[in-house]
Amino acid sequence: MSAATAFAMSAPEFRAAGTDLSERRRSGLSCGSIIDLTASPDTIGITWDGNGSARIGALTAIAAIASDPRLAQAYPGISAAAQGLATPQIRHMATLGGNLAQRSRCWYYRNPQIACLKKGGADCPARSGNHLYHVAFDLGPCVAPHPSTMAMALLAYDAKLTTDQRSGLSISDLLGDGSNGTADNLLAPGERIERIELPAPLAGERALYRRAISRSYAEWPLVEICVRAVISGGTFQQVDIAAGGIAPVPLRLAASAAALEGKPANAASAAQAAELATSGARPLPMTGYKLELLTGLVRDVVERIAV
Repeated sequence: MSAATAFAMSAPEFRAAGTDLSERRRSGLSCGSIIDLTASPDTIGITWDGNGSARIGALTAIAAIASDPRLAQAYPGISAAAQGLATPQIRHMATLGGNLAQRSRCWYYRNPQIACLKKGGADCPARSGNHLYHVAFDLGPCVAPHPSTMAMALLAYDAKLTTDQRSGLSISDLLGDGSNGTADNLLAPGERIERIELPAPLAGERALYRRAISRSYAEWPLVEICVRAVISGGTFQQVDIAAGGIAPVPLRLAASAAALEGKPANAASAAQAAELATSGARPLPMTGYKLELLTGLVRDVVERIAV
């Protein structure tokens, strides 16, 4: 039995809407047993605390997040990320928890006949193969970028996750640092995400989300970013920048954010932040173009948010 075949016959998988799982089962990548998840008051919908912070159930549809007016006002980066994700049909079915826990989109992983690290194989075939859409920050043995747009946006907002086994998990706790090439997340077998908690918005904060894609609609982002900022007196007071599509996990662009804090909210500051966006990058032979996209996105979004 090949490693890829053994992987497909492994432990049971949870199914919420099944937008990703159904595709993997059609291809033969997944053929184990299924545990259907049933929504409960703790796992669906958006609730608010008195301090203005929000909790989102893991079984809440992406479309519900994208269309909620109060969420858009309090957390515009998360709302915009949800609006840009996939297609209207998928957004109405896909859940927030499913988006966070989805599996790699790498074409080698998605081929049931090819073994890779995430299927018990000995190496990452994308590293020496076709990796045109893969990482520009090479952090570990697997070079597939993490597919979750919502994880990237939630990272920018310092969201915390609660599972049926643990609470207070950060996005980094859930996904790791990119050095584990054998898994898409660090959930234990049988562990499921129940809700996501967002901190209360900062006074005067604003946020924007943008993505670079290879076609106009219904495409996975090549690079995407979410920028949060508090601007007072024409100066950046606090900045958070997260990026996706460039590494095995969503990344904070810490150098860019640090360069903005205390600086004038203008085009010159945006240009300086953009220059630092690629700090620590290690592109693959075919992914150097992503660094140009990242630099351009950071400059564009920071300029827009400064207006």
